[in-house]
Amino acid sequence: LNGVESNVAEIRKRIEMAEHMQRMRNERTILFIDEIHRFSKSQQDVLLPHLERGTVRFIGATTHNPYFYVNAPLVSRSQIFELEPIEASCITELLKRAILDKERGLGAYSISYDLEALELLSVQSDGDARKALSALELAIKSQLHQGDGDGNGDASVYLSVDLARESLQQRHFTYDATGDDHYDTISAFIKSIRGSDPDAAIYWLAKMLEAGEDPRYIIRRLIISASEDIGLADSNALRVAIDAQQAFETIGMPEGRIPLAHAKVYLATAPKSNASYLAINKAIHDVRNGETLAVPKHLRTNTRKRISQENGASDAELSYKYAHDYEGGYVPQSHLPGGKTYYEPTTHGLEKRIKERLEYWKSKGFEK
Repeated sequence: LNGVESNVAEIRKRIEMAEHMQRMRNERTILFIDEIHRFSKSQQDVLLPHLERGTVRFIGATTHNPYFYVNAPLVSRSQIFELEPIEASCITELLKRAILDKERGLGAYSISYDLEALELLSVQSDGDARKALSALELAIKSQLHQGDGDGNGDASVYLSVDLARESLQQRHFTYDATGDDHYDTISAFIKSIRGSDPDAAIYWLAKMLEAGEDPRYIIRRLIISASEDIGLADSNALRVAIDAQQAFETIGMPEGRIPLAHAKVYLATAPKSNASYLAINKAIHDVRNGETLAVPKHLRTNTRKRISQENGASDAELSYKYAHDYEGGYVPQSHLPGGKTYYEPTTHGLEKRIKERLEYWKSKGFEK
């Protein structure tokens, strides 16, 4: 069955046939459904009782992530196999066989070829054998139509690199803007920045732009990376990312790719620190899972202080020390009950100075 053309009635008809074969001949039936993700959730549910009873042996094929597009009960009863793109060298061998095969291929014609032309078709097909075979067929038959042959075996064709390139026309990218490739590519992009690899990050950026990815989505991820992965090791990274956003909104595409590349290279080559990112995550965890801390009395508003004073709080408890009145703009003073440390600076980039400053304050009697 095909998920595009079939319906519940068709499914039930095939199930009845399978039940008949099992009852009359004791034979098991394989039910193969192509484009299973095109079935609605209710259509997929029709299969469940028959799979549990073993009426059919089910095989489904989909170009989408089954964990997102196929019912969870159906997935849990199945074994998932992920089919990877075919290697270019294997596609090249496939094209050679197609040229020689007289029954199903192009062997009826006299075809010579430049090996580089076959390799070009193989690489440009992005692991899709059907795409490579279609391009080969287009190249050969376009030459036959232009030549003197009648298409019955008395024509000869030479497959050159130029002819192969023409048959490919505009390259089609294997990229689904809402599917796995979208998420995999942006993941590789961000991890390349985090891993300080500007060459990898620029490639993934180019792939997304050429595939039609929304540049604003890419910019948003750049801004996130500037704070999450670079942080205070180089605070200028966040400004560069936001400047790229403003520049893009001013000039648009295709020139907008330039400030995007500018920001991407800066972020990839900047020193890295996720200390701020870890700090906020730790604090949020404590807020959600621990005791809610009250604001210390000396940090409360003046109105609240008066209430505390009326309730018997001492002057020492209510005394707030104004940091600017002290040397260096710092005075030891508790700002958080319990004194837990959330922010732990690294020694990377400019954050090294912050670490040194905090250590100096601690030596002066830093209070938590």
